[in-house]
Amino acid sequence: MKVIVVGAGITGVAAAEWLRRDGHAVTLIDRVPPGDPAQASYGNAGMISSSGVLPVSMPGLIWKVPGMLLDRDSPLYLRWSYLPRIMPWLVRFLWNGRRDKVVEIAQGMAGVISDAPEQHEALARGTPAEKYLRRGPYVFLYPDRKTFQKDAFGFGLRRGHGVTWEEWDREKLADWDPALSPDFGFAAAINGGAYVTAPGPYVAALGAAFQREGGTFLQGEVAEITPTADGRATVTLVGGAVKEADRIVLAAGAWSGRLAKKLGHEARLEAERGYHLVLKNPSHMPPTPYSFVAAKIVASPMEGGLRVAGTVDLSGLDRPPLEAPIAGLRKRVHQLYPTLTWDGEETWMGQRPSTVDSLPLLGASPNAPAVHFAFGGQHLGLTIGARLGRMTADLIAGRKPNIDITPYRVDRFDRN
Repeated sequence: MKVIVVGAGITGVAAAEWLRRDGHAVTLIDRVPPGDPAQASYGNAGMISSSGVLPVSMPGLIWKVPGMLLDRDSPLYLRWSYLPRIMPWLVRFLWNGRRDKVVEIAQGMAGVISDAPEQHEALARGTPAEKYLRRGPYVFLYPDRKTFQKDAFGFGLRRGHGVTWEEWDREKLADWDPALSPDFGFAAAINGGAYVTAPGPYVAALGAAFQREGGTFLQGEVAEITPTADGRATVTLVGGAVKEADRIVLAAGAWSGRLAKKLGHEARLEAERGYHLVLKNPSHMPPTPYSFVAAKIVASPMEGGLRVAGTVDLSGLDRPPLEAPIAGLRKRVHQLYPTLTWDGEETWMGQRPSTVDSLPLLGASPNAPAVHFAFGGQHLGLTIGARLGRMTADLIAGRKPNIDITPYRVDRFDRN
C-alpha cells in the first residue's frame, strides 16, 4: 500500500520503518527532519524505561498541586494566564490519580513498555542507530530507606508488572559513584534498563536508514487529514499541496490533537512541556541514569555531556520557554554533585503529548478507518515509541496485537 506517516519523531520514524519493512511505499512528513531539536524526541532524558508503568498523576497529587505552584523549588510550572484554558484538562488529569484508576492505567502502560528495550534493539538492529543504545540499571535516588518506603504503592505496582530492582545502601552508592552527594543514602536500582546516549542523533540515524532503504521524507506541515469516499485519505499541507494514500498514520506528538479534532475526535491532549540542561565537559558523569526522585528529574550520561531533564510546564503549545525551569535544573545539579564543574551549557524546551489518562491513542479512527492514530507518549515517548510504531504497522497489515489495545482506543474521549 501507499502509506503516509505524519510526524517524524521516534513514534513516526518507527512506524514508517516497520511499514517499509512490510513492503509498503512509505512517505514520512514533518515540518522538521528526524532528530531535529523541535521534536520532543530530541530533548528527553534518554531513558528506555520498562519500569515506567506509573502515571504522573498519583494518589495525593491533587492536594499537592496548589503548594507546588507556589514553591520556587517545585518541578511544576504554570503560566497563570493559561490556567482557564488548561483547567478542564488539569481537573481530569488529577482526578485520574485515584488509586483504583492508577492501577488501571498501570495495566495499560505495562502493555506498551514491558519489552521496550528489546523493541528499540529490534528497530535499530543493522543500522547506525545501534551505537546509541546502552543497557544498564536505572537508579532511583533517595535520602534514606524510610523515604523510599513512602513510595511502596508505586513500587508495588512495578513489582506486580514484573519489574525487579536491587536495594543499595550508602556504602554501595559511594562505591558506585564516589562523587555523588552524601545526601543520598539509599537507592533502588531497576534491573533490565536501557538508555540512549544521544536521542536526537539516534532518531536521525533511524530516519536516515529508513530513507536509505527506500523510504521517502517530505518536509512540510500538515494542515488537515481528510477521508475520501473510496476508503482512502488525503493530507493537505500548509501551502495547499494534497497527498493521497491508502493509509495515513497520525504520529505528530503534541500537535496531533488539532488534526484529530478535525476528524471528529477529542484527544484530550495537552503539551506538558519539559526542559533539559546539558552540562558540557563536566568534571564527572554518572555511570548510569539517575532518577532524583524528590526533584522529579533524571540525570543521564550522554555523548554531549551530562543531561539533566524533567519538570512540567503547563503553559500551552505555542508559548515561549520559561526561564525558571532551567534555573531549577541547574540548582538540582549541585544537589547531586556539589563539586561538579563544567565548561558550557545547552538548554532546550519541548512539548510532551500528554493525555488526561496518561495512555496513548492507538489504532484506526472509527470516523476515518484509513487513518491510524499513534500518539500520546507523555513522559515515556521515547520508551514506547518503538513499540507504538511496530504495533501500528501490525494493525495496518491486519496482524492481531499480542495485547489488548482497548485501553488505547482512539475514541475513548469522544463526547458521544
